[in-house]
Amino acid sequence: MSSPAAAPSPYTFQTISSMGEKELDSLPYGVIQLDLQGAVLRYNAFEANLSGLTRQKVVGKNFFKQIAPCTNIQEFYGRFLEGMAARKLQCTFRFHFAFRRNPRDVTITLFYNDHSKTTWVLVQPFELGEVGIPPPHC
Repeated sequence: MSSPAAAPSPYTFQTISSMGEKELDSLPYGVIQLDLQGAVLRYNAFEANLSGLTRQKVVGKNFFKQIAPCTNIQEFYGRFLEGMAARKLQCTFRFHFAFRRNPRDVTITLFYNDHSKTTWVLVQPFELGEVGIPPPHC
């Protein structure tokens, strides 16, 4: 049984922010970049495979209302809104995506990039029963 990747470090956040599309697509976890309103700016290949939604169907749409309405709850969207208002966000928590094709339990990391005024969403799948999942924290 594989273990999930460790919680990303501040270095990881800076590195992801400067990556091109090919580099983002090579990452072994989902990466989504959101603007101040929650519209998807960037969306990597791993996340497209995980969700079953192509980049073309996702970019430009509101993540919380049009793409993944199951995230439109306090535990996810509320954290995003609070972080965007404060212009400070680094939070890791567990979440269940109830995809029709492939429901998944994941570890979500949200982090705000002050330079680009955007939030990055990292999505790391894990299997039920795995150990080492970081507890929710913000």
